[in-house]
Amino acid sequence: MGLGNPGGDYEYTRHNLGFLAIERLAQKLKFKFALSSAANGVTAEGVFEGQTVCLLMPMTFMNNSGVAVRQTMMKKGFLSKDVLIICDDFNLDFGQIRLRPKGSDGGHNGLASVIQQLGTEEFARLRMGIGYPPAQKDAVDYVLEEFTKAENNRLDSFVDEAASCCLIWLREGIGTAMDQHNRKK
Repeated sequence: MGLGNPGGDYEYTRHNLGFLAIERLAQKLKFKFALSSAANGVTAEGVFEGQTVCLLMPMTFMNNSGVAVRQTMMKKGFLSKDVLIICDDFNLDFGQIRLRPKGSDGGHNGLASVIQQLGTEEFARLRMGIGYPPAQKDAVDYVLEEFTKAENNRLDSFVDEAASCCLIWLREGIGTAMDQHNRKK
């Protein structure tokens, strides 16, 4: 489940890395997105190596992402151990990813919403680094800005790595995915 904000104004902003990664994952799986009948979001569903997979992009805006996540989980019968949330993180350098099996929201409002709606921190999360905002920049403005030219030059490979990490998580489990992708660049 990729976190982000709906609408063209937000498409290529730092806060939408979750959407960009989940869209890339759908391309790799050859799944097509459609408006969800189960939740306020768009989903792409199919089977990958014998597993039913549902990809979600909540259309609730970041701070209410948990609502669509909970709705989808209830409708599909998923448990929190079956969920992987993908989001941006300014505590990691741009281009770095970190996969964890559980944890706090780390100050991320989208993750806070998911935790609040699910009543647990026991779900996997893939954090995609955007770097810390410059001293003169407000964090909200920073995450809602479009990528810089330098970031855009690296964006495609960054999003591809996140999608590849998700495929390993699906295929081989979180331990293998963490071993292969949780390294400082």
